[in-house]
Parts: sequence; structure tokens; C-alpha cells
Amino acid sequence: MAQNETIENLKTRRAVRSYQDRMPEMELIEQVLEAGTYAPTGMGRQSPVIVAVTDKAVRDRISQLNAAVMGSDRDPFYGAPVVLIVLADRNVPTHVYDGALVMGNLMNAAHALGLGSCWIHRAKEVFDSEEGKALLKEWGIEGDYEGIGNCILGYPAGEYPSPAPRKADYVHFVK
Repeated sequence: MAQNETIENLKTRRAVRSYQDRMPEMELIEQVLEAGTYAPTGMGRQSPVIVAVTDKAVRDRISQLNAAVMGSDRDPFYGAPVVLIVLADRNVPTHVYDGALVMGNLMNAAHALGLGSCWIHRAKEVFDSEEGKALLKEWGIEGDYEGIGNCILGYPAGEYPSPAPRKADYVHFVK
């Protein structure tokens, strides 16, 4: 049976935690973003928004805010030059699930295009803070948005990690 390219990409995508010091081409970033906008959402409400950060100073500020939530001063974005912040409208009951599906599409699209990615948590804490809320306002994002995740992007600095073996009882058939 021939391997399906989409299935193979889903099986080989891994979290990348080491990045080259170069910005991906804007065309690739835009393709990843477009894939994110096609994620399924509850009742098609499209509750998420994506903030694409390619400005190094802004990226570094968000990194500092994220690290502060952990009580750290290390870069939680592993040197990745791009941060795609996924937020979702709290007024939509499915907003967390909607945002998680957007994150999945972003990471899978990045891998399919030869980019590394990783889901970095603490977007909720960062954008619930006064400083985070001020950033959203500065960026023209109004409403009651919850930070779902940060999808970091860039060119991997090394090899993709190998997958862990799948657990034996992952799938249960009911026939």
C-alpha cells in the first residue's frame, strides 16, 4: 500500500527545540498561517485569531513575559525567530478546542513545508496579565480573548527527534 504524504507528515512531525538563526521566508510563514485558518471550529464560528510575530524586539518581549510566568530568564521559545500566538474568543463555548485545532494545523503545516515548530504554553497567563492585555490592545485586538498557545517556527538547527514508540493500548476498537 502506497504511503499517503499527509499521513506521513502527521506521523513524522516532532517538537523542535533548537533553531537556526535565520528567518523563514515570508511565503512559508503565510502558508503556515493560511493552514491555521482552515482548522475546524465549533459550528464554524472561527473563534481563534492568530498574531504572527516576526519582529525580533516584540518576539523577545513576549519571550520574557512567558519566561516570567515560569520564574525563569531562559528563552522558552528556544531561539525560534517566529512566534504565532493563537488566542480564542472566550464567549464561544468551544474556544479552547478551536484554538487547539488551529495550533495543530500550524504545526503540521510547518512540518510539511520543512520548518520546525513547537507548542509553547503559558499564552493564557501572558495574555491574561495587564501587560499582555495592553499588547493586544496595541495590536488592535479587542474582545475577551484567551491565549491558547504559542506556535514557534523556524528552521531546525539539528535532526528531528525520533518518535517515542506508540503505547500498546492507544486505540480501543468497539466492534
